[in-house]
Amino acid sequence: MTLLRDAELSAAFDRAAPSYDWMVAANPGYHAQLRRSARRLALPDGGSGLHVLDLGCGTGASTAALLAALPRARITAVDASRGMLAKARDKRWPARVEFVHAPAEELAAAGVTGPFDAVFAAYLFRNVADPDRVLSGVRDLLLPGGRLAVHEYSLTGRTAHRAVWTAVCKGLVLPVARRTGDDALYAHLWRSVVEFDTADDFAARLERAGFAQVRTLPLTGWQTGITHTFVARVPAAREGHA
Repeated sequence: MTLLRDAELSAAFDRAAPSYDWMVAANPGYHAQLRRSARRLALPDGGSGLHVLDLGCGTGASTAALLAALPRARITAVDASRGMLAKARDKRWPARVEFVHAPAEELAAAGVTGPFDAVFAAYLFRNVADPDRVLSGVRDLLLPGGRLAVHEYSLTGRTAHRAVWTAVCKGLVLPVARRTGDDALYAHLWRSVVEFDTADDFAARLERAGFAQVRTLPLTGWQTGITHTFVARVPAAREGHA
């Protein structure tokens, strides 16, 4: 199959939105791992006075993880799928959380211009057609010294980790997705991981995009070797002239 992209992928997420929360709830550790990645932003004072972008917020699971880690931050949560955003907006949020409909490549047109103190992106970059373009845009939105945390399915490159991912998808996820009529989306999500960067390759991509202090951090449970947190920051202004 060909990977879904842009409007076609957003439409698939729209169709899957009603059952999406139920599907991810069946993933052991899904929400706990998101909270761990959000904490790895390591922002001070619970995010007091800081503005954080949740890029690719979906139905709000990553937004909730950010709120747990940064209860005092202002959060702008963005997604390209209207259906997923509708599910997110139906939940209860404090006034400092705002949801915006926009593709990751067209944030400025939707009024998302920053600057931001931090960006959190969960399960996003393997689903965009041009991850380098999106990373460049993220870097431009961040203040000097601003932080980025990416929570992503990114295989180590070891055969065993790829085999576990494929077994979980084909043995569990796809059979359930066929019953909901969303098998095209979940087949895409399986393949998008298999065809995306390895963890080392994505870390190198971050460095090429101009991010500094790039670290690749593992996650636990069945996702070991399959999902990672990538943390990085924009160099401070004085570093750019070193």
